[in-house]
Parts: sequence; structure tokens; C-alpha cells
Amino acid sequence: MHSSLTPAYVLHSRPYRDTSALVDLLTLEHGVQRAVWRGARKTRGGVTAQPFIPLLVAVAGRGELKTLVQAEAAGSYLALKGDALFSGLYLNELLVRLLAPADPQTLIFAAYQRALEELAREEAVEPILRQFEWLLLEVMGYGFSLTEDARGAPVQAQANYVWQAEEGLQKLPETPTDQAPPGLPGAGLLAMAEQDWSSVIALRTAKKLMRQALAVHLGSRPLVSRQLFTSPGSIPRGDRS
Repeated sequence: MHSSLTPAYVLHSRPYRDTSALVDLLTLEHGVQRAVWRGARKTRGGVTAQPFIPLLVAVAGRGELKTLVQAEAAGSYLALKGDALFSGLYLNELLVRLLAPADPQTLIFAAYQRALEELAREEAVEPILRQFEWLLLEVMGYGFSLTEDARGAPVQAQANYVWQAEEGLQKLPETPTDQAPPGLPGAGLLAMAEQDWSSVIALRTAKKLMRQALAVHLGSRPLVSRQLFTSPGSIPRGDRS
């Protein structure tokens, strides 16, 4: 007896035995699940263990490693190219590394689906990544205020801040005008709070802040997908993740 079909995406796949694959799935009803997909490397009805394909799946098993017993395509493959492809792989790796197994996250599933659709439309990748990262932190319970510092004082647009794990934002002393301001600009933090991703300072601040906040939970092992942005053959326009 196995569970009913649930919407899902393949986040990661690697060969397992002769023709099977070991897959990490993001499912709507059961969160991240690891399963053996028997015969996954054989094309059967057009359904393969590739990322970015909307699926309906059913899994069986009581342990952490499940068996995928049914998989159907639930939509067209979202063709991601260039930076959009690397960004999609980055989101997949974040989910595998950060989400607890079998913990349903319907908000994350919906946000992931929306992010893939936006990437497939070749929209600017940085706003998509920053918005998803921030939602991921909040859903995991690691969010923090962008409008108040650790003491409860309002964030000031002209001030600069540093972020500290388990404390939040700390205001920095003023620096001489002839020196580059350190830390995170208050104007960028406030723009982030408004989700004003058209703001250059919001994107710049968010990238720096999200790297710091995510690093606490990712540990010392580097993200493979992040290295794709600067590897030979990738599009040489900087590290978007």
C-alpha cells in the first residue's frame, strides 16, 4: 500500500545500481524525501529523473529511504538556460541541504514553483534568488527583523549595520565621510523589508546578508551550484547566487 499521488519535483539525482537512481524529491505533501527510482535511467513514457519537470509521484516505505512506485508528468519541462539554469540548481541544492526530511512546506513548494516559472521566463535572476532565500529562512524559523535592530530601535536609512547570528542587526558607529562605510546599509535593509527588488542597494545588501545568514546553517561544505557561476564555460557575468 502506498500513498496517493502528490505534486513533486526532482531536486537531485544520482545513479543507483544498473538503471535506477537515488533521487531527492521536493513534494507538496511530504516535503523533501529521498527515494529509489527503479529504472529511472530508462525513458518510460517521457518521465525521467530530471530536475524542473512538474511531477505527480507516489512513494512507499517506512524508513528514511523510500521507493518511488509511481511517477507521472504533471506539466512541461521548464527549459532553463545560462544563469537561469545555474540559479535553478542553486535553489535545488539549498532545499536539499537545508530542509528537514519529510517536513511538509507548502509555502516553500509554491515559492519554488513560482521561482522556476520566473526563471524560465528569463527574468532577472537576482531578485528571484534573494526573495526565495529570505522566504526560506523565514519558513525555517530563522528569519529576523529588517526594520529594527537587536535592541528594538528602528533601522535608520543613513546608518550601517552588521548581522550576528541569534542576535540580529547591530548598528555600527559612524565612519568618516572619506572612508567606505562598512557592513550593511540601512537604506538597503529597509528596501529589502519592502521587497523593493528594483532597488540596486536592496539587491546588493540582500546578497551580502543572505550569504551570511545561510552560511550559519549550510556549514563549511561549499555549495557546488555556486561554483558553476564562475567555472570555465559558464556565463562570465559574476556570481549571481
